[in-house]
Amino acid sequence: MTTEVRPVPPDTEPAPQPQAQAAAPPELSPAGRRRSLGVAKVVRWLLLVVFSIAFVYPLVWLVSASLKPKSQVFDNRVVPETFQWSNFVEVWNAGPVLRWLMNSGVVSLMAALAVTFSSALVAFGFAYFRFRLRGLLFGLVLATMMLPGAVTMIPVYLIWHQVGLVDTQVPLWANNLFGSAFYIFLLRQFFLGIPRELFEAARIDGCSYFGLFRRIALPLCRPALIIVFIFEIQASWSDLLKPLIYLQTEEYFTMPRGLKQIVDGFALSGEYHWEIAMAATLIATLPMIVVFAFGQRHFMEGLATTAKQG
Repeated sequence: MTTEVRPVPPDTEPAPQPQAQAAAPPELSPAGRRRSLGVAKVVRWLLLVVFSIAFVYPLVWLVSASLKPKSQVFDNRVVPETFQWSNFVEVWNAGPVLRWLMNSGVVSLMAALAVTFSSALVAFGFAYFRFRLRGLLFGLVLATMMLPGAVTMIPVYLIWHQVGLVDTQVPLWANNLFGSAFYIFLLRQFFLGIPRELFEAARIDGCSYFGLFRRIALPLCRPALIIVFIFEIQASWSDLLKPLIYLQTEEYFTMPRGLKQIVDGFALSGEYHWEIAMAATLIATLPMIVVFAFGQRHFMEGLATTAKQG
């Protein structure tokens, strides 16, 4: 007797139904896209105009106040009702402004050169050389940024007083010979981005370690060096605290210290001539505007390179 083997029928499960696709958002017509882009462009330009006015207005107010007579300095008019050009003549009678400008230029240039070279040299050492406790030492360098300036102000003054350099311009820039923690960190990031093979190839050709720094590292990191240089020039030019601490002789005053003396002279006489003070402030501001105007291309290039490095 034969047994018929019948195939087992497959599970009769309902066939999966295709899921309903989400409805695609309606596409904008070309006219709608143009309208949307136009609105976004208008909003962007409005924001740019508002922020530009907010940043430019203090300078415009300074220029306007420097051209007004004493009674109209604080009337907040953008266009002076009365122009008094003699304010800029009176500035030169209030003190040796030209001498102060020259002192500020020399101090700022020396400070910028000193901190740029010293910070780059230390940063190259941390970036290129491999040695024990390198991370710990670099961390200690960065930790110095956490110290307020008031903590080291008195010890540093005592050191300069001991060596007999108080009431000279040397303390205003010589501290930068030891570098700046922030600039060291910034430049080290650039040096780390340079392929190490370039240095190894130069070493095979007999280049010294200082030659690696001078011939390879510095030229390839020029944008970062320009940023450090411009930042330090601006910081030294506008610094008032160090001149107040170290300078007593008017001949050595920088421009911020000279402005302080002009205002103090008005206080002693009991008659404040703010129009002369505004004119002197404008004269002190113009050199930094010129520096930025000439270094703008390199400055923007350095900022763009910094963003890429980050």
